[in-house]
Amino acid sequence: MHTFEFIRPENPAAAVAKSAKAKTAQQGADVRFVAGGTTLIDLMKLNVETPARLLDINRLPFDKIEATPDGGLKIGATVRNSDLAHHPAVQRDYAVLSQALLSGATAQLRNMATTAGNLLQRTRCVYFRDTAMPCNKREPGTGCPAITGSNRTLAVLGTSEHCVATNPSDMCVAMAALEATIHVQGAKGSRAIRIGDFHLLPGSTPNRETVLEPGDLITHVTLPPPRSGSKQVYLKLRDRASYEFALASAAVVITISGGKVTQARIALGGVGTKPWRSPEAEAALVGKSADAANFRKAAEVALRNAKPQSENGFKIELAKRCLTHALKMATTA
Repeated sequence: MHTFEFIRPENPAAAVAKSAKAKTAQQGADVRFVAGGTTLIDLMKLNVETPARLLDINRLPFDKIEATPDGGLKIGATVRNSDLAHHPAVQRDYAVLSQALLSGATAQLRNMATTAGNLLQRTRCVYFRDTAMPCNKREPGTGCPAITGSNRTLAVLGTSEHCVATNPSDMCVAMAALEATIHVQGAKGSRAIRIGDFHLLPGSTPNRETVLEPGDLITHVTLPPPRSGSKQVYLKLRDRASYEFALASAAVVITISGGKVTQARIALGGVGTKPWRSPEAEAALVGKSADAANFRKAAEVALRNAKPQSENGFKIELAKRCLTHALKMATTA
C-alpha cells in the first residue's frame, strides 16, 4: 500500500476545511474521510484508491441515533450498521432497514461499517477493482470491458455505453424506499439531499458517483415519521446465504386498506447502477387489489426499461419474481 498522512480532525469544521483542499470528492480524491474503512482500506490495498490524506472522523459527534421533533429518526454518519440494525426504534418502525442491514456482509463487518460509509459503498465490478484492466469509472476514457466481458452480477437498469457497474448497497435500497434525506456539511455550508438525488447515473461520467463536492462531510441521515399501518419487507436473492451481494433485492413499504393498496414505496437492489426506486411500480399498485396478479404487473412495470448485458439477462426475471414475492410477504405478514 502507498504512504499517506493520517489525521484526526478535532471538529466537523476542521474536517471540512481539510477535505475542501482536495480536487474532487469522487474517484481518485487525494483526501478521504475514514471511519470503519471496510471499503476504503480494501481499495487502498488494491491501489484503486490512493489518497494522500485520510481524515479519521470517528471522534466527531456523529454516532447517535435519535428521534426527530416530527417523529422521524436521525442517524449519525458514524453509527455502525450493527447498532442501527438492532436499534429498537429501527426494528419497530423501519423494519425494512433493519432487515436490509442484517442481510449484508457478516457480523464482523457490520460491527465496523458505518451509515455514511454504506452510502458511499463502491461497486464490486471486477474491472473496477483490478488496476491492470481498463475502467471508465476508475480512469475515464479507458473503456468498459464489462459490457462485453464478465457482467453476470452487473446492472440492467440505469446503465450507459460507458458503465454497467452495479451499486452494491443493501442499506441504500431500504433507505430509498423509506425516502431518507442525507445531511451534508461542506465548504459552502450545510444542505439536505434526498437519497434519490444523492447517487448519480453513470451516463458519460461514471467516475462521478454522487453529488458530493470537495469538503462535503456527511453528518447524518434522517428518516421521515413511520407510515401508520405500513408493512415492510426487504428480500435479497443471492448466490449463497451469507457474505454475498444481491443478484436482485427488493425493499417494500406498503399500506393496505379494505384489501386495496393505499400507498406503496418500492426500491430495487442488485440490478441498478444506483439504488433503484420505482415510482412507476408504486403508481401501478395504488388503488389496486393486493393480489399476486397486481404484484406481478407492478414488477413488470419496474423492470420495463431493463437492458440486459451478455451474461445477466436472467436478472430481469429474477428481479420481477423478487419484487412480486416481497410484496406477497409484506401483505401476508
